[in-house]
Amino acid sequence: MVYFAEYDSPLGKLLLTCREEGLTGIWFDKEPPEGLWQEHPILCQTVRWLDAYFRGEDPAVEIPLAPKGTTFQQQVWQILLTIPYGQTRSYGSIAREIACIQGKEKMSAQAVGQAVGKNPISILIPCHRVVGTKGQLTGYAGGLDKKVWLLRHEKIIKS
Repeated sequence: MVYFAEYDSPLGKLLLTCREEGLTGIWFDKEPPEGLWQEHPILCQTVRWLDAYFRGEDPAVEIPLAPKGTTFQQQVWQILLTIPYGQTRSYGSIAREIACIQGKEKMSAQAVGQAVGKNPISILIPCHRVVGTKGQLTGYAGGLDKKVWLLRHEKIIKS
């Protein structure tokens, strides 16, 4: 069963979804499908996490996560979880780390970018902290304006 909740963030409404095994999604501007709207402990934890985050705190991730994706996407998303609050990593550096994990000589930064773009749990799995090799801001599924807001919020970029 899928559970849903809405969260009013400074960036607009967020749709939160979970299953019994963990959080499955945080989306900007997404209409919920038919499902069960009721409190669920994972959704309550996620709301507390988002409240802390939007207060400017670096909340500890204690939420069970269950994003659906390929093995490669899962590997990329695990690396995203290691990017500290207030810091960024480049697609290229993540590609090099994935290559090392997979025992390959090289990995495409573009492939990493595609996996980052498929991240279903925005903000909490911090895909907004991934930038181009020279620090340039690139696309963000929620919109580049939201990425800029999140990076300013974390004081990564100045106003």
